[in-house]
Amino acid sequence: MSSKQDDSSKRSVARIKTGSFERRLSLTKAGLLAGTRMGMHFTANLFTNKQTKADRHKKMLSRQAQYLVDELGKLKGSVVKIGQMMALYGEHFLPEEVTEALHTLEDRTVALEWPAIEGALRRELGEERLAELDIEQEPIGAASLGQVHLARRRSDGQEICLKVQYPGVADAVDSDLDSVAQILRLARMVRLGPEFDDWLEEVRQMMHREVDYRLEAETTRRFGEMLKDDERFIVPRVFPEYSSDHVIATSYEPGLGVTHEIIQTLSQERRNYLAKAALELFLRELFCWGELQTDPNFGNYRIRLGDEEAGTQDRIVLLDFGAVQKYPPSFIEPVCEMIRASYHRDLEGVIEGGIRLRFMHREWPRKVLKEFGEVCMAVLEPLAKEEVPVPEYALNAQGEYCWKGSDLPARIAKRATMSALSRYFKIPPKEFVFLNRKLVGVYTFISVLDAQFNGRDILERYL
Repeated sequence: MSSKQDDSSKRSVARIKTGSFERRLSLTKAGLLAGTRMGMHFTANLFTNKQTKADRHKKMLSRQAQYLVDELGKLKGSVVKIGQMMALYGEHFLPEEVTEALHTLEDRTVALEWPAIEGALRRELGEERLAELDIEQEPIGAASLGQVHLARRRSDGQEICLKVQYPGVADAVDSDLDSVAQILRLARMVRLGPEFDDWLEEVRQMMHREVDYRLEAETTRRFGEMLKDDERFIVPRVFPEYSSDHVIATSYEPGLGVTHEIIQTLSQERRNYLAKAALELFLRELFCWGELQTDPNFGNYRIRLGDEEAGTQDRIVLLDFGAVQKYPPSFIEPVCEMIRASYHRDLEGVIEGGIRLRFMHREWPRKVLKEFGEVCMAVLEPLAKEEVPVPEYALNAQGEYCWKGSDLPARIAKRATMSALSRYFKIPPKEFVFLNRKLVGVYTFISVLDAQFNGRDILERYL
């Protein structure tokens, strides 16, 4: 096994606390301390005026959130991934101060030292299989649940990515999630109720999917099969002989991040090509497969530049299929109908879809239902029919939609906040939380590419 020399002072740890007792003890102590602090805070504020009380509460939440993040960061493993998921999907359930602090967990990922990884590989693959590979000891990527090492098969030089799950994290998922939820409850950082419990169970299911490497390998293979004839995308090939319950082996697929300077300076035509591919992939996942990659992390995508001399186009490399969710027709069909109704400016159809999805209730005031439908139609602005009015600054000289300059997400958020919706539309169904995150991720991907095109032609193929 080779060791790649690296002068960088990357942080690493020799082991991760995965024992249920030691992790739960650490989290319980943190929760009790946080709860005590919050109780003292409420007592101290009993006789203060409303504004002072609000200011102090905001500061207290920030301190509590930072303390929580510090404690989660010490334990690493699945508890960090849980925190990251809550940062991504918890905006409807957690105070802003908490989600902001949880986002900093993304910067706290450290690698596990090679001896622990080597031991895991020997247990998972066996000596004979391991002897077929020359593995670089320095990881090329590290995340909260595992890390990736580059390997070469000695027989033919095939480059392989070995994604190795940290020992014990799969067994700690349930106890970790219960403990984190308990901290939030003790520290009074969350609005309790059936919606929160449902959302928590959805996070639990997502976590179990994330640590199920057999499932991820099968999902990767299936997406590769579905996209094999589409030259715009690359899906890594799975090597079953080097995969196991806690190891996934795939072909190494190099590429550049979407924010890389080279990608950002590509011609408008090339950036539009990549952006249109991303939009169409989302629509295909939604309308055709009912199965979506719900993690919007840019680390899950790479851009493979084409070669004009060889006649090849730029392509998007799709990585990490651990966050793929299959939705039932009872959810997908109303969503697709709402998109179709929005495109055709059918307000009643949009409202009916929203009621079927439990976004709102038929007995709500007509004004609220109408505003909800109009906000939904406004979301479709980049894909709208030609006759739909669009702000002048959102279009270029050729009448093409400027995704980055349109400021659409901010306009939608402002309209929803200022309308009566904010009093009725509190916590959406759990499925919508994840779908909304996917939609925001696609829009952001296209905006970062600074693409300029009208999406109506692409949408019409699926309507």
